[in-house]
Formats: sequence, structure tokens, C-alpha cells
Amino acid sequence: MYRVAARLQRALALGLIAFSCPIAAAQAQISVLGQTTPPTTSATQVAANLETGRLQAADNLRPGQYRWQPEAAPASGPVSILVSIPLQRAWVFRAGALIGLATVSTGQPGYDTPTGTFPILQKKVDHRSNLYDDAPMPFMQRLTWDGVALHAGRIPGDPASHGCIRLPRAFAQRLFGVTELGTQVTVTDQAPATPEEALALAAPARTEVRLAAD
Repeated sequence: MYRVAARLQRALALGLIAFSCPIAAAQAQISVLGQTTPPTTSATQVAANLETGRLQAADNLRPGQYRWQPEAAPASGPVSILVSIPLQRAWVFRAGALIGLATVSTGQPGYDTPTGTFPILQKKVDHRSNLYDDAPMPFMQRLTWDGVALHAGRIPGDPASHGCIRLPRAFAQRLFGVTELGTQVTVTDQAPATPEEALALAAPARTEVRLAAD
């Protein structure tokens, strides 16, 4: 009887060892698979990279929606903006990294938004149109002296402005905070399929501007 019990105890011990080995191996495998970045990459940078991936993939925005992730880029660096008329989208890059994506509303037929590259000429948080019944243009960033600007406004899902580029209000406020006079805004009639294509179309250089006369 004693020998049977001893054999059972020995078999049980062996069984426990046999069961514990796969568990240890699995834990080791999880540890290796979890290390998807070099040890020198900080957790903050990993999170920023993940957010950048989400931002770049976000092209299912409904009218009036936007994405804003400034942590995806260095804190300083040249800012460039691309606006696609056929897609009714705007991309914002800093130091070559995408930090913002938004739906926009450009000029309706007969008031077409001009294409080309324009430096920001003037910035005013509270501005009203000199041409269209004193209409409010919050967070206005002027692109031409004849009235074309970026500003917060209604985004119906198609071109509806008098030539300006309307932005979602919260996005317009955030964008206002990262630009300066001379920041380049490129307006195109092309439809980039990826953020990389949008970046290739954007003009990152900053230019000197002539100040507005009061």
C-alpha cells in the first residue's frame, strides 16, 4: 500500500512538472512577442506611434469631424497644410509627421477656392467678413488679400463657401495655435489616397509675408 501511494505521489509530481513546462514556455513566448519595439524606445513614443497609425488610417470622417494628434510629431518644426478640393479634406503636418486631419468645405460653384500654394498672411481670432454681410469668421487665417481664408464654419459635406476654406470650429482653433505668418497652405484639385501622398503635395517651406494695412 505504501509503495502504491509513493508511486502515485511520484507520478503526480512528474505530472505537475510536465504541466508547468508548457506554461513557462508560453510565458516566455508572450514576453518575447510583447517586445515589438527596441528597448531604447520609450512607452510614450510607442503610444505616439500607435496613435499616428490610427490617425493615418482615419479617412471615414463624417462632415464636421476631425482628428488631432500633435503628440505624433516633434514639438517644433515646420508646419504645412494641404487642402484637397475633390476630397473636401485638410491634412496638417509638422516636421513631416501628420498631426491633423479634418473635413472641410471649400468654395461653391461660382465662388471657387483657388488652387496653389499660399502663405498665411494674417491671423485673427475674431474676424468678420468685409465682403459678405459681416459674416463671422472665427480663427481666421488669411491666404489672399482678396478674401480667401481658413476659418471655422459650417461643414455640410460639400463645397458651400464663398471661396474660403471652412474648418470644424475646434479644429480651426487648434490649427490656429500651431501656425504662424508665412506657414504654407497648399490647395489642390488632386485627391491623395494616403497621408504620404498628401505630404508629397504639401509645401513645407515658410515664406516672409507682407503685413496687412489697417
